[in-house]
Amino acid sequence: MAPPVTQFELAQPPNDAISALAFAPDSPSRLLAASWDKNVYLYDTLQGGEDGAHHGTLLQTFEHRAPVLDVCFGAHGGEAFTAGMDWTVRRVDLATGEQAIVSKHAAPVRRVVYSREHSLLISASWDNTLHVHNPSDPSLAPLVVPLLAKPQSLAASPSKVIVAMASRLVYIYDLSALSAALRSPSPSPPEPWQRRESSLKFLMRAVAAMPSDAGYATSSIEGRVAVEWFDASAESQARKYAFKCHRQPQTSDGAAADVVFPVNALAFHPVHGSTFASGGGDATVALWDAEAKRRMKVYQKFADSVAALAFSADGRYLAVAVCPGFETGMEDYSGEGRTKIFVRELGENEALPKGKGK
Repeated sequence: MAPPVTQFELAQPPNDAISALAFAPDSPSRLLAASWDKNVYLYDTLQGGEDGAHHGTLLQTFEHRAPVLDVCFGAHGGEAFTAGMDWTVRRVDLATGEQAIVSKHAAPVRRVVYSREHSLLISASWDNTLHVHNPSDPSLAPLVVPLLAKPQSLAASPSKVIVAMASRLVYIYDLSALSAALRSPSPSPPEPWQRRESSLKFLMRAVAAMPSDAGYATSSIEGRVAVEWFDASAESQARKYAFKCHRQPQTSDGAAADVVFPVNALAFHPVHGSTFASGGGDATVALWDAEAKRRMKVYQKFADSVAALAFSADGRYLAVAVCPGFETGMEDYSGEGRTKIFVRELGENEALPKGKGK
């Protein structure tokens, strides 16, 4: 008989809203959290004893000069990269705490991703540029790639990087082309591999890439998710679709209506690549099967908005960041005391797409 699934809350959460979560590539229990309280937190989610409903251990805190908008691990579990409101991209040595500025933008840096397949670090800033870095060769100046609009989110598949921007624009770059341009004696930014217009009618909030390298999903502030494939053939493009989600029914003056919430976070399962999780301002997390176009599961509602999601590299754990959003019109924002990180241990077949069981 399979053991029961468990969900627990991490001890010592950040003091303000969480902007990003990231599990280590080589450990299912090392978790990074970036926060608006100007810190990055490193946890071991399985170390330490239980403290009532709290589990895990806060290993270290890395203070920054400004709120941290994103964090990712680098080539291994001992290094991380951060994106800050202070316009900088920083490398953090997680063993010593030493920080080094990798790049400086001309506006806050919204997202940062690391491609282990190509040893590339890519940052997206509100100065409407991407900076492409090779962290293993600091002598190389970053390749600056201009964008047509402000980037909202960024994701990397094994061969592509997807940039979701304002004005419903999606640029897809080939990572090999970016790597070649960075190494060129006279670097010049390559053109996007594909330019697309989002099928979502409102501002995109998140993008996530399929680990199979087949496509990606985007979400919007208007309670919708779109799933698309890279293959530009008419047959493949006919498979793309969008659907409503993270909406709560209510009755007003006797008429039924939906309250629409933003879909703040998306994450694909690293093992069952068709499965992805979404988290929204309605304080819920759902699992979806991208291929079958169906919802697999909705988890019990949290106390506040879901701000970020991350699967561990082995797909066994799902981390969920919960903190107040602005969905209720809160003017004097404070995430202190209401910011929490939950870790769910998935059951053996919990994320397995239907029809693929043993």
